[in-house]
Amino acid sequence: MANIRIGASRNSWGVSAGRVDLRREPVVPRPVTVDARPQRLTLDLTRTAVIVVDMQNDFCHPDGWLASIDVDITPARRPIEPLRRVLPLLRAAGAPVIWLNWGNRPDLANVPPGVRHVYDPDGESGGLGAPARPGGSPTLQAGSWSAAIVDELAPEPGDLHVDKYRMSGFFDTPLDSVLRNLAVTTLLFAGVNSDQCVLATLTDAACLGYDVILLEDCAATTSPPFCHDAAVFNVAQCFGFVALSTSLVAALDPPAVDATALDGAHAGMALPAAATTIAGS
Repeated sequence: MANIRIGASRNSWGVSAGRVDLRREPVVPRPVTVDARPQRLTLDLTRTAVIVVDMQNDFCHPDGWLASIDVDITPARRPIEPLRRVLPLLRAAGAPVIWLNWGNRPDLANVPPGVRHVYDPDGESGGLGAPARPGGSPTLQAGSWSAAIVDELAPEPGDLHVDKYRMSGFFDTPLDSVLRNLAVTTLLFAGVNSDQCVLATLTDAACLGYDVILLEDCAATTSPPFCHDAAVFNVAQCFGFVALSTSLVAALDPPAVDATALDGAHAGMALPAAATTIAGS
């Protein structure tokens, strides 16, 4: 029998010395229903991954690049606590967590001038690869403190990491092949900035055929508030769905019911026949 599995857990072959079985092992669906816009939504957690965009020091830490150029990073830190609540529940449900961080090559060999200009508009501001402050690590460089995830969101060993070099995490990266190898069809999006890298990656995902859901309270921007509002509107209007992580948390971790108190509350009470019929219909 071809009883040795090779490949990702959701996309594997059965193999032996004389036989290969191309059938993927069946996956039992795990549906969960959440409030969302424009409609209430049911998704299958066995086909879902969460992509957390750019929750890294240069964007979210008081000593990072954005703070060094006098940007108020308070909004960029707002997703931290909602993510701390929802990510452990998604991991426990088997949904992959993918950290999509801006992390350039040290030589910037694949970064065109149009991208470099965003970070160095006058050619004298340092920009990508330059320390954001004296003694600081190189701005948005892969493997540096600048590109590392903020301490409050410590990744788990089973999480996946993908570096990106553009606003969209799909361009010039392995993100799409990673997701397809995981047999993922639905993507939850979180991180910063909601109107820039989050939105660009989400729209590319939608164009590639993924189902996309923006977790609104897990995404934020240091742009003016109307930019976030416009991004949220356009996701629900044109690309997919918008939901709150609180709805997902409630579905994944419902409050325990005190059976003793419940029994006491209903002791000696009989439901009317009509009510029993409705409840059982």
